[in-house]
Amino acid sequence: MRTTRKIGVVTALLVSTAFTSQAQTSTTGGTPAATASNKEFRLSVGPEFGLPLGDFNTAYNWTFGGSVQADIPIVPNFYVTVNAGYDDAFVRTSETSGRNLQLIPLKAGLKYFFVDNLVYVQGQAGATILGNKTDAGADKSAAFVYTPQVGVLIKLAPKNYLDAGVYFQQTQSFWNAGSGNLNQLGIRLAYTLGM
Repeated sequence: MRTTRKIGVVTALLVSTAFTSQAQTSTTGGTPAATASNKEFRLSVGPEFGLPLGDFNTAYNWTFGGSVQADIPIVPNFYVTVNAGYDDAFVRTSETSGRNLQLIPLKAGLKYFFVDNLVYVQGQAGATILGNKTDAGADKSAAFVYTPQVGVLIKLAPKNYLDAGVYFQQTQSFWNAGSGNLNQLGIRLAYTLGM
């Protein structure tokens, strides 16, 4: 129940930020100053913070890492995305025999802007590589991952943006038995450069 409330609050904040930034911009000629170009290649880099859910939450407190993402325009407001990252899942102190997990997600997907190239939905899928398979006692070194995300692109200057998104990420288990999927609710804050 608390997780559902957190998702709702964060999503509401992101959407209200997008509409507020759009409403506060004024320009001559009728084009909003905050509207980003809908045909530019974008490269973003930034930190990610995650809260493990379900079975993943029983052994791990939180995740922290970062990612680099390229947004490649196809048609106006529609992009192909390629993302590479690194996340460290921090083991709970009560799990004395456990080790932090070193996760390397590699994903590709689609991003669609539905409010003046500011508010978007994004879906990605790929593989997560477990960097410390031996230490974690895992059976597999790679697992399928998918990540739906909603977010907002806030214009800071010409071709400079802040990309703020909330996502749910599910990584299939690295263990053959006795462990569920690695689910997490996360936030990505990235500096984005348009080209």
